[in-house]
Amino acid sequence: MYYTLYADQEGNLLDCPTLTMLGQSGSQWVEPERAEMMPLPPGASLLSLPGYLPVGLDEENQLKLLEYPGGSSISAVAALLPQGFTRTLLPAAVRQQKDVQLPLYGYAAVAWHQDKIYVAAIQSDEHRKWHPKNYNSEDLPAKIQRMQKKYPGNRVLQQLAKCSLEYGCYTAQNIFYQRWEGGIPSMPLCNADCLACISEKHGPFASPQNRLNFRPDVEEIAQLGWEHLAKAREAIISFGQGCEGEPSLNAATLSQAIRIIRNKTGLGTINMNTNAGYTQGIKKICDAGLDSMRVTIFSCWEENYLRYHRPRNYTWSDLSRSINYAKEQGVLVSLNLLVYPGFTDREQELEALLTFVQQNPVDMIQLRNLNIDPEYLWQNIAGDGVGMGIVSFLEIIKKELPQVKLGSYSHPKTVTE
Repeated sequence: MYYTLYADQEGNLLDCPTLTMLGQSGSQWVEPERAEMMPLPPGASLLSLPGYLPVGLDEENQLKLLEYPGGSSISAVAALLPQGFTRTLLPAAVRQQKDVQLPLYGYAAVAWHQDKIYVAAIQSDEHRKWHPKNYNSEDLPAKIQRMQKKYPGNRVLQQLAKCSLEYGCYTAQNIFYQRWEGGIPSMPLCNADCLACISEKHGPFASPQNRLNFRPDVEEIAQLGWEHLAKAREAIISFGQGCEGEPSLNAATLSQAIRIIRNKTGLGTINMNTNAGYTQGIKKICDAGLDSMRVTIFSCWEENYLRYHRPRNYTWSDLSRSINYAKEQGVLVSLNLLVYPGFTDREQELEALLTFVQQNPVDMIQLRNLNIDPEYLWQNIAGDGVGMGIVSFLEIIKKELPQVKLGSYSHPKTVTE
């Protein structure tokens, strides 16, 4: 049996042995299936949801709101998952005040089961490279200073130092650790106005980080790109980070930088995270030597795509043109699917995804937990239907698209000198 967890006013985590845990799928409260739950993985974190009360099933199998025992204040609890894990259910909780807004995180339901904390999630990729123990080490500031001394005028390096130390960004830190996927932000502007943008303020939400406020020059990008690809383990450089806009809008600069990098080394993978809306820019960057491209998408149903991404100066059909051109040039293409239980796993959404991939072949679907306040999402995204469950959703994708790899993040492409 999975029992409800909650936090008291001092922040202590407690379980309620008389209340069976529920999760939320879309707007419904549901009992989790065993396949939807797992022990809380290393690197996950727990947080309370102030202003929200947990909901569960009492001993008579009736819905019950866990209120304030003894007059003390309590709140619902959720988990934030590390890379490599996909949420299956949100916390079942009731907002007590209309003006309460949750920060832009990916809240997963939690429970107490067999003397352990369990979370509504499945493992969808390897966790090794993204385990928190590999980041924020004591020697990170020294590594940052060493590289800044080597490239003293490089403004991108200054941005990455800020992202590493203030925001704890892993892809920024990897540039200084010289390993795995390293981010190189390059563009402050964007051609979309996504509901859950994490680098620009939208509606009632403060952005969790500040966006790049300058356009780097070719040399600043090429310096860091060559340095990382030539020296890092399992090296990837990625344009299109959380602290920037749409990198393809900076195609003239990026294409020149990529050519310089590839003239110096054929090692590693050059990746771009993009909305794929600016096809002309995508073409320039692919022609310059891009190895992989990850296209972020909330929905493959055009109406819902437009409501979430709110594109500026591009259309739904531009995504197909960009993806197909990249594939023709030998670029590995992934969909960065923003997964939200009770929406992504609706039959209509699944059918739209299958159709889109059949018409626009991709190599991989990366499952990314959507960070958003649930109430805010439903205020902006319409549509009816009941989710089939994230586990069932993924089983159907594996069956219908056996050629497509499922995972959670970009993997290196083998490139030889």
